[in-house]
This record gives sequence, C-alpha cells and structure tokens, in this order.
Amino acid sequence: MVQDIHKSNRIGGLVSLLTLALCILIFVFRLAGFPGIERGLGMAFLILGLPYTYLLWGAGVQQRSKLYYIQLAAILLFILIELLLDYILMTDFRNIRWMTILYVMCFFAGTGGLIGIASLAGKRWGTAAIALFLVMTFLAFFQRAKTGM
Repeated sequence: MVQDIHKSNRIGGLVSLLTLALCILIFVFRLAGFPGIERGLGMAFLILGLPYTYLLWGAGVQQRSKLYYIQLAAILLFILIELLLDYILMTDFRNIRWMTILYVMCFFAGTGGLIGIASLAGKRWGTAAIALFLVMTFLAFFQRAKTGM
C-alpha cells in the first residue's frame, strides 16, 4: 500500500505533538508525586512507537530524505531504550551518572527530531512543536533538579 505523503506528514505532525505533550504531562505528574499516572502516561508514550514505525515503513515508498530516517530512528531508539530500562529491566539507571547522560542524550535527540517531523505537516505544526519542545525541556531539567529522576 502506497502512503499519501500529505497524510503521512499530518500523522507525523500529530504524533510528534502528542509525544511532546505526553512528555510534558509525565514531568508534571512526576513533580506532583503521582507515579501511577506517570507510569500510565509512560505506557502511552511507548505505544506511540507504532505510528512512528508506520511512518518509517512508508518512508522508502515516499522517497524521504536521510534526515527523516534519522529523526524517526532517533525517536524509535529512545522509545526502545525507555521500554527496556523502565518497563522490562526496571533498572535504577537514573542514579548512575554515565547512564543518565546517555539516556538524556537519546531523549533529546529523539524528541528534538520531532520538530523536523512535525514541520513537514506545515509551519504551524513546526511552531507548535518548537513551543512544546521548549516547555518540555524546561520541565525535564526542573523536575530532575526537584525529584532527582
């Protein structure tokens, strides 16, 4: 099945904004001390790997740029890392400095690429992604300072 590139761009924009919004909510609920809600939102975040996989599958047919592949691979890699560390292995990696640094690098590489994916849907999508990314970035560092997680 050949995907329509405009439909894929809209899906990419929507899923990118949803991912950034979920990250914001995860940080907010972590700050508020609601680990159950935070975990549920984290599971929703993992499920977003499915539409990203769909977009990656259609990228070859649509003759997407190498950057698009890198952006999708980065978010999919982070989702896989999150799944392994927090949900399968359940390791306390956030207290190990080198692991935290690598995790944060993968997190920002993956979520930063979402700006590019969202931008393909249009200027407003890209602007919204930038705004959400900036809020998410602030909350990521703020909640790390407050909670140590």
